[in-house]
Amino acid sequence: MPRATGPLAEALARRPVLLDGGLGNQLTAQGCDLSGALWTGRVLAERPDQVEAAHTAYVEAGAEVLITASYQVGHDPALAARSVRVADRAARAAGHAVWVAASVGPYGAVLADGSEYRGRYGLTGPRLEAFHRPRVEALLAAGPDVLALETLPDTDEADALLRVLAGTGARAWLSYTVAGERTRAGQPLAEAFALAAAAPEVIAVGVNCCDPRDVLPALEAAASVTTKPLLAYPNDGSVWDANTTTWHAPPVPVPWPVPAWLHTGARLVGGCCRVGPPDVAALSPTLRPEAGSGPVPRPEKQ
Repeated sequence: MPRATGPLAEALARRPVLLDGGLGNQLTAQGCDLSGALWTGRVLAERPDQVEAAHTAYVEAGAEVLITASYQVGHDPALAARSVRVADRAARAAGHAVWVAASVGPYGAVLADGSEYRGRYGLTGPRLEAFHRPRVEALLAAGPDVLALETLPDTDEADALLRVLAGTGARAWLSYTVAGERTRAGQPLAEAFALAAAAPEVIAVGVNCCDPRDVLPALEAAASVTTKPLLAYPNDGSVWDANTTTWHAPPVPVPWPVPAWLHTGARLVGGCCRVGPPDVAALSPTLRPEAGSGPVPRPEKQ
């Protein structure tokens, strides 16, 4: 089956769409080595077949959008293009329509020190634009369906990326990583989401790589300033320790009130770190109109 032929934005106007889950945890489950600054980009460079297998695992779980392994590859145009080609192969081999979203990670991801969970890098807006522009251009040249401007920690970086996209005609979603009801850098979420409200390039706004408990307040803040479709793909509730490079699971399972997210306007729903194919498969019936209204159990640890 070919890749999805209609724009993702048109699908979001009709129904919720299921995203994939964490690429890193799936590659780890497949036995891949993600050590080093490139993270999943290392596997993309050395074993693209493993990245394709990870994408395929999510397709088989029902995912309708695959996010590429370009989150941390920096300015390498060859790797950026490869990330889209690999996801494209998995999408075209699917038994259902699948869109490809090219991941544009934050500047902090390239530092590989957890800076994306702090923001405020000390860079001016023009310097952030200069950093992002070549990687965005390389990804767009590879032909994804949409860009995923994801895990953004502050409004400075969101504004820079929106300036890069302005006038390009490209389509993107914009997603912050949040803590409580603020960005990781501490800005009010309504202010953060308002940046994208008038940007014609942005087809959806929301949050990712955050605690599931922070999703609903964030979506409510977004809905207060924009009528665009919303998106949510949180972690499983674990906390990342950049000093020890380990995850710490919460003592109590964290439920996912997906029906409440949908009621607030979420139309792209999936998972981020430590959310795997079985968890994505469990989300699928919840996104259907006939699904029940109970909370989704916390995903299993990956």
